[in-house]
Amino acid sequence: MKNDEIIKIAMQQSAVDSHCCFEDFMKTENKIVISGKNPNARKYLELPFYCDLTSYGNNIVASVSEELLETVSEYIGKYPIEHCFETPNLHMLMEKLKPFNLNVCFMAEYFLPDLNYINPLECKYETRVMGPEQFSDCYVPEWQNALSKNRKQLDKLAVGAFDNGKLIGLAGCSADCETMWQIGVDVLTEYRKRGIASSLTSKLAVEVLKRNIVPFYCCAWSNIKSVRNAIKSGFRPAWVQVTVKSNEYITDMNK
Repeated sequence: MKNDEIIKIAMQQSAVDSHCCFEDFMKTENKIVISGKNPNARKYLELPFYCDLTSYGNNIVASVSEELLETVSEYIGKYPIEHCFETPNLHMLMEKLKPFNLNVCFMAEYFLPDLNYINPLECKYETRVMGPEQFSDCYVPEWQNALSKNRKQLDKLAVGAFDNGKLIGLAGCSADCETMWQIGVDVLTEYRKRGIASSLTSKLAVEVLKRNIVPFYCCAWSNIKSVRNAIKSGFRPAWVQVTVKSNEYITDMNK
């Protein structure tokens, strides 16, 4: 697998998620499409979208409901690409969403492995590759980023770090779609800043690539610790997304 193949696979998956063609992400002009359901979309997505903006840096592909077609088209046509994903411009979109009882909910940055830099980093502690049978007892709060309690059947592989037999760090990957597995990582508080997270992340990424699957990594742009871990582990920024949800959904998340 090569870097250009990896980015193409990611764009193809984004096309499935956004209900468009993967070539749409390589155009210089923005593209707006009507969102639709697809059984091959990433498992955690709730489709169809009200509004989802995706950019790989070339343009914006907006996947929207029919009622928001005009509103979103006007928004993405008014501001530069990067400004559409940040305030103060996002406030303009948020204001337009009020009559629909909707608001901006998720703002995420996604990372893909750079094969020029992805290598298993050393760890001063013992590390082990783990299958579902080895991490079946790990669905506890300490490992909530590495494993998904609500989607256990998607957790396929993990790499754990151990201190005299005690699990102190865990990176896990979820088969969110057929061609791409998402990596998450947790390290116990007292063991942080020792290079454990990057070692586990990089080792798991290599294991995923061995299986001819693309590993990907996601975090909020403001999560500096997580961004640093992605970069150190050999991942590079690939695409960004902003997703709109109902006010009820947002209120429930804030409880």
